[in-house]
Amino acid sequence: MSRHASVPWQGLRLWLLSFPLLFASILMTTAFSLVGIGLGILLVPPAVLLVRGLLDTYRGLVSRWTGRTVERPYLPVPEGNPVQRFIAIIQDPATWRDVAFMLVDPVVCLFTGALSFFAVLYGVYGWLLATFLGRIIVSHSGNEWYTFIPLQGSFSDHPVNAGLIAGLATVYALLGLYFGPRLMDVYGRWTQSMLGPTEKSRLALRVRHLAETRADAVDTSARELRRIERDLHDGAQARLVAMGMSLGAIEHLLDKDPDRARTLLAETRASSAKALSELRDLVRGIHPPVLADRGIGDAVKALALDHPLPVEVAVDLPGRPDAPVESAAYFAVSEILTNVAKHSGARHAWVDVRYEAGTLRISVTDDGNGGASMSGGTGLRGIERRIGTFDGVLALSSPPGGPTIVTMELPCALLTP
Repeated sequence: MSRHASVPWQGLRLWLLSFPLLFASILMTTAFSLVGIGLGILLVPPAVLLVRGLLDTYRGLVSRWTGRTVERPYLPVPEGNPVQRFIAIIQDPATWRDVAFMLVDPVVCLFTGALSFFAVLYGVYGWLLATFLGRIIVSHSGNEWYTFIPLQGSFSDHPVNAGLIAGLATVYALLGLYFGPRLMDVYGRWTQSMLGPTEKSRLALRVRHLAETRADAVDTSARELRRIERDLHDGAQARLVAMGMSLGAIEHLLDKDPDRARTLLAETRASSAKALSELRDLVRGIHPPVLADRGIGDAVKALALDHPLPVEVAVDLPGRPDAPVESAAYFAVSEILTNVAKHSGARHAWVDVRYEAGTLRISVTDDGNGGASMSGGTGLRGIERRIGTFDGVLALSSPPGGPTIVTMELPCALLTP
């Protein structure tokens, strides 16, 4: 059972929020009732999407307050054709589980998440009866019971009766505080089972994610192949062709003009050195030798040495990830550090590489101007798609004025050193 710090008023808030959700379910059912006359086909998709947005907020609150993560379970809804959108929505089991949840939740929440609040509230009421409310009620000929104890007055009038009420009130309050986290955990499990994904929808979402990341991986590979082809054609290949022509000219000049042939030989040697350098750069861009030989930690340190800014690197890896994960992480760090140099205005950067709980976690921090965003043309979306191929996630924190922190997490196993 999950234990999560919670307070009774959080359960009360969830219970109060269940009533707007109840009205939202009535809106949904009204839209469904109009399907027979055709109007519902147009009204159902926006109504359902509105309700899903409300439930997403509710999922966030329940996840934060109960400690049980409630994931979004919905299958994709196609754009455009309203009939296709309607069919996709009614075929999604999560739609009907949403309706059932919203109709039943006020009662379930009352006897789980909100119950501790009412227990504490009833305890406070008992103390008020024992101190001064009891005298007021009795003086106005009121007939009041506190659970099974008849009210006779406050402490000053009937200390024994008031003491029994105060003791019982204390028990209620303590029970409410003690069982509050447990009741919230029960409510979290209920919400998780109703608003979270089923195994079928989880599998469908997984297939969709794999299809998207596979397409991204194919596109990335195709772009990389085109880049390699372009670099070879415009760089090393052109130099090799020029060297061949120069060697042909040297062959004809050896007897006629040895001095000119010697000059061309020197130029050809310089051209071969440049071609070799370009080929090395190209190979380094495909898979750096230091990455293959020494692993992600030393490869990132090599990046830091070549960076125009001072970059501190901390590495805590008990082994090496698989080569594809290392490669994706390396080029992601390389692109982020390039962005730091170009756009951040930073004076210093830090890279932290560590392995925690089955996850390769890399954070890149700079002391620049901040204000970076995922949609700001910094290539972070591309990095997110690249590591998404390995079920990786990317998080960005960049308030105005800095610092900017980019964190990547890639689930993986480590090979033994």
